[in-house]
Order: sequence, then C-alpha cells, then structure tokens
Amino acid sequence: MRSALNNIGAHSEDTVMIGDRMDTDVKAGIEAGMRTILVRTGISDEKEIARYPYRPSTVVESVAELPERIYDPFEQD
Repeated sequence: MRSALNNIGAHSEDTVMIGDRMDTDVKAGIEAGMRTILVRTGISDEKEIARYPYRPSTVVESVAELPERIYDPFEQD
C-alpha cells in the first residue's frame, strides 16, 4: 500500500481506502494510516464487522453514497 501511495504521490492522511471487505480492504487501509470506508455490498455485514478488533472510519450501504462521503468520511447522518 505504501509503495502504491508513493508511486502516485499521495499521502495516507489525504487518502481514503474504500472497500467491501474488512479482512483485506479495511485492514490494509488502516495499516497504511488511511481513513477507511466500508461499503456493505460485499460480505461484511454487522456480524462480520464485529469479528474484528478494528473498525472502518465510516460504513455505507452503497457506492451511491460515496461522492458525498469521500470528502468527509467522518460525517454521520
């Protein structure tokens, strides 16, 4: 993840990792120091999320919510 960020000239504090799996996408984003958004279109339902000691910054139901959440993923409804 760090190599990819360096390759595109991005910084982890200015980057958001978006994914639909806790065990790969969210974990990789957190380990790289990024904010994370979990999209619940994959296997990660509430029960799956609860299995892990870490949490995404934000959880959304659909990719349709992403444009408004990428700017400020900590904003809650």
